[in-house]
Amino acid sequence: MKVQKVFCFFEQSGTFKKEFIKLGIHAEDFDILNDFGQTDHQADLFHEIESAYSGEPSIFDGISGDDLILAFFPCTRFETVIPLAFRGEQRQQKNWPDEKKLEYSMKLHGELHLLYMLICKLFTVCIRGGLRLIVENPYAQEHYLKTYFPVKPKLVIKDRTMEGDYYKKPTQFWFVNCDPEQNVLFEPLEFVKTQTIERIGKTDDGQSIQVRRSLIHPQFAARFIKSYVLDDH
Repeated sequence: MKVQKVFCFFEQSGTFKKEFIKLGIHAEDFDILNDFGQTDHQADLFHEIESAYSGEPSIFDGISGDDLILAFFPCTRFETVIPLAFRGEQRQQKNWPDEKKLEYSMKLHGELHLLYMLICKLFTVCIRGGLRLIVENPYAQEHYLKTYFPVKPKLVIKDRTMEGDYYKKPTQFWFVNCDPEQNVLFEPLEFVKTQTIERIGKTDDGQSIQVRRSLIHPQFAARFIKSYVLDDH
């Protein structure tokens, strides 16, 4: 596809933004956080989605059909560990009394419901407005969106290390109002040391494991863009 401008949602690291810019495509990062100093516009994207869905002024008013939204929608309540937490079977819940497990399960369910409603509204806003959208999330048998979401992903990458990433974990991509390109790349892969996915704690530099697990290697970003997004590279 030909793209005029890329709106990178929930992607404050700047990884994909920088790779688009290298290819001559204007791109900007939008997120409520700016932990990496790369967020061009600090905005409450959840609020913007709600506003657009309700027909009120929002960030989507400045996005045209020639642009692309690339959204790394928060997956923390869609992940495969969440059913364990609902059932009180996570390791840290082993000695919790039933009342505490029930209260925590209700809290999680409320957060899951909110995120599910928001991702449905994001898709609906783009479908109604004819906006091109690509959404990324993990891919696994127990992933909530794989089980319940009515829109099916158009691309699943089962081993991201084969495209030069840190992690082997599988990822799914939805394409709305567009389709993935099928470009063949002849560029050699540079070696990237595979990293182990931890669930809790912090890294040596104090970064949370959750943030570290969400990072994507620039090589993967570049190859994804050239293989599946742009048609002239």
